[in-house]
Amino acid sequence: METVLVTGVSGNLGVRLLPLLAGYRVIGVDFVEPRGAPPGRFVRMDLGHEVSCTDLVNLLLETQPAAVLHLAFVIDPMRTGVLDVDRMWQINVAGTARVMEAIAEANRRGALVRKFIFPSSVSAYGPDLAQPVREDAPLEGHTLPYAIHKREADEVVRNRAAAMAPCRTYILRPHIFVGASMQNYLVGSLRGTPTGKGPRAERLRARGVRLPMMLPAGQRYRNNLYQFVHVDDMARLLAHIVQLQDAGADLTVLNVASRGEPVSLARCAEIAGARIQLVPTRALCRFILKVVWDLGISAFPPDAFPYLAGQYLMDTSALKRFLGEDYGKVFKYTVEEAVTDSFREVSGATMAQAAG
Repeated sequence: METVLVTGVSGNLGVRLLPLLAGYRVIGVDFVEPRGAPPGRFVRMDLGHEVSCTDLVNLLLETQPAAVLHLAFVIDPMRTGVLDVDRMWQINVAGTARVMEAIAEANRRGALVRKFIFPSSVSAYGPDLAQPVREDAPLEGHTLPYAIHKREADEVVRNRAAAMAPCRTYILRPHIFVGASMQNYLVGSLRGTPTGKGPRAERLRARGVRLPMMLPAGQRYRNNLYQFVHVDDMARLLAHIVQLQDAGADLTVLNVASRGEPVSLARCAEIAGARIQLVPTRALCRFILKVVWDLGISAFPPDAFPYLAGQYLMDTSALKRFLGEDYGKVFKYTVEEAVTDSFREVSGATMAQAAG
């Protein structure tokens, strides 16, 4: 039985992936233990610390995994408790470099890690794209630390991939994750749950209040299109790559999104039963988002506003060619079906609406 090592195993994607790796011995690495069914072996490790590189080299030499899936990444500082941006960078960017250095060193010392899989993000491209981009488009993510770190980590992986030979590297750039188990900035904004950590948010949650989605006035913001990817489809893609026979390019970069046509933000709001509150200007909209953030009502960071008000679509032709006849088996959800699954238990008719 081959061994697979998964960093960030306790995150949502890691939890969804584990059942798909039943035919492998799984070594899970994270700084918190996973909830639910654990991997075959769990190792507590904080990739934000320099010593983790040495620890990971030793773990790779001991366990001899055929593949490393690097899912460890701080996305939402409020949920993880990692509030310091420098600490986030140490985990997200430096931590990615440490994992790659550990693979390179372990392979020099007799290990044989054949695959390294890194999920980047559509946010690495930036929040406003004139047309659907291919994988060779420049990475211009900015403002939001998560987007900046994904861009920088993506660059690290591309620049250092050759040093891990004979390990093949896969960079996946998924659109925003959705699905019933997901909670992120955009899904949270559509759900309207007061997700802040302050007492005001607690009181609003207790009353069942649902916050409106704040958007600048102007039809174009409601017409912005999103592709999304269901987290379970992403997990299937990761498992599919793990199971591939060693062949193809040393570095593969793929845009990832669900099947079918993108959906507008207005359609997402309709599916979610969300109320859109229009604000006269972008500046005022961002100011209001900052106020509710500062008051501890919302966990939607003001820095994420460009990604709420922007449009960023990707060309996924390379993904379809890569998967071939397996495309429909891996990607079971269309974009609209994936969005619908995120809100299957949300009813706008039965939840109280917050005042505009």
